[in-house]
Amino acid sequence: MNAKYPATAPQQPAAAGDGPQAMTPSEAFVETMVANGVSEMFGIMGSAFMDAMDIFAPAGIRLIPVVHEQGAGHMADGYARVSGRHGVVIGQNGPGISNCVTAIAAAYWAHSPVVIVTPEAGTMGIGLGGFQEAKQLPMFQEFTKYQGHVTHPARMAEFTGRCFDRAMAEMGPTQLNIPRDYFYGQIKTEIPRPQRLDRGAGGDERLNEAAELLAQARFPVIISGGGVVMADAIEACKALAERLGAPVVNSYLHNDSFPANHPLWCGPLGYQGSKAAMKLLAQADVVVALGSRLGPFGTLPQHGLDYWPKQAKIIQIDADHKMLGLVKKISVGICGDAKAAAVALSQRLAERTLVCDATRAARADQIATEKAAWEKELDEWTHERDPYSLDMIEEQKRERTFNGGEYLHPRQVLRELEKAMPEDVMVSTDIGNINSVANSYLRFNKPRSFFAAMSWGNCGYAFPTIIGAKVAAPHRPAISYAGDGAWGMSLMETLTCVRHNIPVTAVVFHNRQWGAEKKNQVDFYNRRFVAGELESPSFANIARAMGAEGIVVDRLEDVGPALKKAIDLQMNHGKTTIIEIMCTRELGDPFRRDALSKPVRMLDKYKDYV
Repeated sequence: MNAKYPATAPQQPAAAGDGPQAMTPSEAFVETMVANGVSEMFGIMGSAFMDAMDIFAPAGIRLIPVVHEQGAGHMADGYARVSGRHGVVIGQNGPGISNCVTAIAAAYWAHSPVVIVTPEAGTMGIGLGGFQEAKQLPMFQEFTKYQGHVTHPARMAEFTGRCFDRAMAEMGPTQLNIPRDYFYGQIKTEIPRPQRLDRGAGGDERLNEAAELLAQARFPVIISGGGVVMADAIEACKALAERLGAPVVNSYLHNDSFPANHPLWCGPLGYQGSKAAMKLLAQADVVVALGSRLGPFGTLPQHGLDYWPKQAKIIQIDADHKMLGLVKKISVGICGDAKAAAVALSQRLAERTLVCDATRAARADQIATEKAAWEKELDEWTHERDPYSLDMIEEQKRERTFNGGEYLHPRQVLRELEKAMPEDVMVSTDIGNINSVANSYLRFNKPRSFFAAMSWGNCGYAFPTIIGAKVAAPHRPAISYAGDGAWGMSLMETLTCVRHNIPVTAVVFHNRQWGAEKKNQVDFYNRRFVAGELESPSFANIARAMGAEGIVVDRLEDVGPALKKAIDLQMNHGKTTIIEIMCTRELGDPFRRDALSKPVRMLDKYKDYV
């Protein structure tokens, strides 16, 4: 045993379900986490939970200290999304906990089973405005599936177990709120056995209706969503697609929900997605939304294509009945597990003659043709062609001639990164212009490989999330993408990687601007730039000062080799590397074309600002 822990540390854990035993509330809390398989958690130490923290290590739980609690929440999210297990985050009451709100919101929209433990002010001081006192339940009310508030020390194990159970059952974050004085004392309690749900395929009537629609479909298309990943349903989705000969498109930011090396894969929908996917979906007469809530942002027109098939019959399959028909009008709604439902549909279609069988070969040819056309367009789409971007390209060519380097076109960079990706890679992307364009280029052959902030869309997400993913899967290469704006919100977690030997690779697109919002100022506000410029020192130099490796890339031919070198350092030498890529200020399509319009001014003093 490590010398810093006493030899009298508990030798035998309290087994779940073995009946009531005498223990302290801290021991009940820790033993319930052990019963739920917790081996790592993220946070910053604090006096509010120090009695429990003192026995984490002998219980087999590693607390990974971070630089900022928001990072801890994102790490727990990444850990959960890769492992399929709970991600756990903890911090000091008050400001430590409030720092986590943004990260828990991101986990909520990713359906991640994150448990946030929120010690709060002691019961005898609540309401008196004491040190670090806050009402902590309302902070997370909107972004948690369940909030457990320990109302008595004797109920510590009960509420802890319930939070872990509900995170899995409800597919999202839960909050365990514990008055700090409730960690102490002596209680008699039983450690509850974890309760896990078996999810079924859905009702026979709805499944039969769906099978009948598919049997009559002439051009079926499958949208493979995040629920396919969560349910380990890739093989079931493949079997259904192969039976139908149906093109499969990924839902927005779920590029790992169907393997890119499969001939029926067509790429992602949504912002900066695949034209092949969009053109094929537009022809559908029946759409199977498998494990997808059909979020509104993920089906907006893109690339000038209003591709959603207005007359198609929609079969939506989701484990949450509240999502069925919420966004799109549907013909059949199935509340069920994505894997079980796909298997049930395949069984119903196995012996039937399908209308679409007659056009299977023609459909396969069309899929291959559309995919080839899109790949060719991506190869030739070396830079943005709008007047502003062309101006910026010429300006930055002049800026860099003095030292021999060059500012690189983001699309060319993304293509080179794609080519250099290792097979088993995990990638997280932040919010922002270049990161969004990356949606066109990121392809995966296995699930639990791609992580984004989903509908929450917060900056500073990608880097800490990939750190958590790496903790969960240390054998897999881990890469994050961030622009310089988002990187400024998360770069401090480089210290977490160095301090605690968690090697990852971070790619930073350095274009010295808030690109996504700046594009809106270009297109809607006559290039009146307010608060959009970001002049920064070398991020590679900052990384070296923190103890990591730093690589500056300002030649296109160096992009792939730089990534391969960083992955070698990560996997074979345990080193974190920051790759700083010097990019032009050219900009992709506006991020929120759906939510902006040309300005109208009513007061004379602003009449020129239109």
